[in-house]
Amino acid sequence: MIVTQLLYGLLGVALFALGVRATLTDGPFLRRVVAWNVAGAGLFLIFVAGAYGGAAGADPVPHALVLTGIVVAVSATALALALARRLKEAEPDE
Repeated sequence: MIVTQLLYGLLGVALFALGVRATLTDGPFLRRVVAWNVAGAGLFLIFVAGAYGGAAGADPVPHALVLTGIVVAVSATALALALARRLKEAEPDE
């Protein structure tokens, strides 16, 4: 089971690194928002992989924190997209 935990942890690190790299590069705003969500998913995966307790079972507190983090991430994404839409509408037409 430690191999599975290590695999999930490394996959989470890879997702996080990919998301941060795509967020910091220049590109459309929507692509950067999606990249930020990918980085968050990688962080959640790292957190859940670290919460595995072996034979004693998993610790429920990190799982609850990840669930709360997912709700916050969805809300922040909706806010960012609404803000981007308002900014796009406020741009003067050329």
